[in-house]
Amino acid sequence: MGIPLLQAVRIGTYVLRQHLARRERYPLVLMLEPLFRCNLACAGCGKIDYPDEILDQRLSYDDCMTAIDECGAPVVSIAGGEPLLHREMPKIVNGFLARKKFVILCTNALLLAKKIDDYKPHPAFTWSIHLDGNRAMHDKSVCLRGTYDKAVEAIRLAKSKGFRVSINCTLFNDADPAQVAEFFDEMKALGLDGITVSPGYAYERAPDQQHFLNRTKTKELFRGILSRGNGGKKWPFSQSINFLNFLAGNESYHCTPWGNPTRTVFGWQKPCYLLGEGYAKTFRELMDDTAWEKYGVGNYEKCADCMVHSGFEASAVKDMMRRPLKALSVTLRGVRTDGPMAKDISIDHQRRAEFVFSDHVQRKLTEIRTGKAAPEKAVAAE
Repeated sequence: MGIPLLQAVRIGTYVLRQHLARRERYPLVLMLEPLFRCNLACAGCGKIDYPDEILDQRLSYDDCMTAIDECGAPVVSIAGGEPLLHREMPKIVNGFLARKKFVILCTNALLLAKKIDDYKPHPAFTWSIHLDGNRAMHDKSVCLRGTYDKAVEAIRLAKSKGFRVSINCTLFNDADPAQVAEFFDEMKALGLDGITVSPGYAYERAPDQQHFLNRTKTKELFRGILSRGNGGKKWPFSQSINFLNFLAGNESYHCTPWGNPTRTVFGWQKPCYLLGEGYAKTFRELMDDTAWEKYGVGNYEKCADCMVHSGFEASAVKDMMRRPLKALSVTLRGVRTDGPMAKDISIDHQRRAEFVFSDHVQRKLTEIRTGKAAPEKAVAAE
């Protein structure tokens, strides 16, 4: 797997401590979005549909340090938007490293050649380059020709300077298993340190609503991919074997949204990285006041098809602690890619989707314009 031994040991020790302390909810990865502004407009992205006044907002260095100090997660994944547009990003990365956190800096790589000398290689620092497949797949996904070639050039540059480099790959319903497997082979040949892969989530505001995967299609796609890679053992995935086993339909997990809490310019996002249906001022408020039971597959219509790593990787890790021998067995033999699938969670009694995005945007705009937080009832009255 593409997880360094030091990182595996430290995270494993952290998870074991939580398990022994019988903590039901604890963070594994801080998902940090210090800005929403991006230099791409991907058709499947629901993260950049904001007025300019919000796109111009930034979390400060102090905001970012407070976020990690509040939640205490061992890993920070910095996304956006495009993080390299943030002027304080080198300082933010160094601040996390000084706190002995593992830092994953996600980027579309368009600015990497210009910015790379602002960063230094470190055992706990990884560039995560956005690549949604081969040249045709990726350029289509990000709606800009030539982006794949620039990303590959950036990978080679970063590796030549001694950095750890991984890719993050989101797949949609037009992905071909054979092409994806060939793409993973090409990425491995580049000397990549890790691959993070996930099915696309159906963001309600994404321009392209036609190419998101449902759960059955997701399982069939990943069985097709992993069957071409020795059950996943062929490639350096920077994910748990249990999560890959889940993607292939061999496990049926409930999501663990608090495992990857999200801090954005709005605050702590409720309930998860994928859904912004409320915001808390502090991490403790997020953990204590979120109605977790209202969300997840089987509970909420927006969650029905979700199998994304930000919701289920922590569930997979928790299962590894509960059933270590089974996880070892899957690790040794690889993910099963044929035979019956695990029974999925019923969605017969899920509640209907609520559409609250516009209210939260209006509330933030009011705060920016007046310097005061707008109460929810005031927004509703408008």
